[in-house]
Amino acid sequence: MNYTTIVFTHLITVCAAFLLGTTMLVLKKGTPLHRMLGRSYLLLMLFTAGTALALPAQLGPTVLGHFGPIHLLCIVVAYSVPKGWLAARRGDWQTHRKVMVRLYVLALVVAGLFTLAPGRLIHSWVF
Repeated sequence: MNYTTIVFTHLITVCAAFLLGTTMLVLKKGTPLHRMLGRSYLLLMLFTAGTALALPAQLGPTVLGHFGPIHLLCIVVAYSVPKGWLAARRGDWQTHRKVMVRLYVLALVVAGLFTLAPGRLIHSWVF
């Protein structure tokens, strides 16, 4: 896959995850719809993190000439998705809620704000 394809795939999945995540925050919890959308959201987050790993860091220091600090959020996703899902399966709603809100804030809101930094592709598109 070429760079442009990966960027657009990442952008599509992250936008879909953001819309689903935002919807999940306002919907009634525990309903069949919540569970169905939640599974889709978690799969989108994993896929989004996977595409992020394929994109080289463009700013700051790198490891192995590819991975930068922003890639640490992929670890957050890889940890949070199963932790939140397992918490829900156990009925531990407090942990599930805490993990899912942190996932949304860190992996979508904070990462989204980082894309607006000068030197990043989205910054060049927006500004």
